[in-house]
Amino acid sequence: MIVHISHAPAAVQRQLIDSLRIGQVPPKFLYDGERQTEKWLAVHRAHSPSRTDAGVQSIYDLAFDESLGQAAGESVCLVGLGCGGGQKDTRYLPRLKSVHPVIDYVPCDVSEAMVKVARKAAAAELPLERIHPLVCDLANAPDLGQLLDAIVSPQTKRVFTFFGMIPNFEPDVILPHLAATLRDGDLLLLSANLAPGDDYRRGVEAVLPQYDNAETCDWLLSFLEGLGVPRTAGQLRFGIEEVDGLLRIIADFDFVETHKSSVAGESVEFAAGHSLRLFFSYRHTEQILAKCLAKHCFDVVGSQIDFSGEEGVFRVKQA
Repeated sequence: MIVHISHAPAAVQRQLIDSLRIGQVPPKFLYDGERQTEKWLAVHRAHSPSRTDAGVQSIYDLAFDESLGQAAGESVCLVGLGCGGGQKDTRYLPRLKSVHPVIDYVPCDVSEAMVKVARKAAAAELPLERIHPLVCDLANAPDLGQLLDAIVSPQTKRVFTFFGMIPNFEPDVILPHLAATLRDGDLLLLSANLAPGDDYRRGVEAVLPQYDNAETCDWLLSFLEGLGVPRTAGQLRFGIEEVDGLLRIIADFDFVETHKSSVAGESVEFAAGHSLRLFFSYRHTEQILAKCLAKHCFDVVGSQIDFSGEEGVFRVKQA
């Protein structure tokens, strides 16, 4: 397993402390560690449409099938950016194996525990020597492209997946990183949570229960407990906010009493009446997402939208 410098313990601890002091938790910390990984996987199993809705599962299969046929017969490397537990990537691998003689797989995630789960899942499809686990903070790895070239030959065709990640990054932060990582000829498959219907805000309101539920609350509050913050110190509150024309679902923990925690040997105080932003998830429409991608020189060349209108898988290339 390769651990990128962006996940070096000292840098990670510093980022966490600084973020807590300004009242915002970077998304990566919610997935870090075996306990958080287990909690997140429980959320995913219970509420992710890709796990609970056969119709959503089918759009991934269609997107996978439509991506085949390019460079058939050549070796290919599947790079799972934000691979999570690797369920979708592992669903893709048999299709790639049907047209490519040699497959390499790079499961890449900020959570070492997640990468281990993805590696285990992929081992049912590939020999272990063809699986190259990578722990990396995508938003802080400008050299990711060079690192991937060191793992697998630069002459190898590459297919990137970026499933479920767009909602948890600021678009103007992550999309330039993706643009810098991909090279000519690479294919990108990404998924996005969508707001169903013709009314953007009403669509976001309709999917709020997918977040405001017992499993998600347990996952988020488990992170706080890991910092030594008891659940009784405040209240978890979900809502919707607008940022630069985009709507996102947010979860804040409102402190009703002052609490001090020790994080990596430093004291962090949470004052009564203040809030800690634990989570956000952008919701797009198909048109809004295409506009965001075009801003960073990506073209959507194919898409599959679930019948409910709540999730889409997009085949993307650099313009």
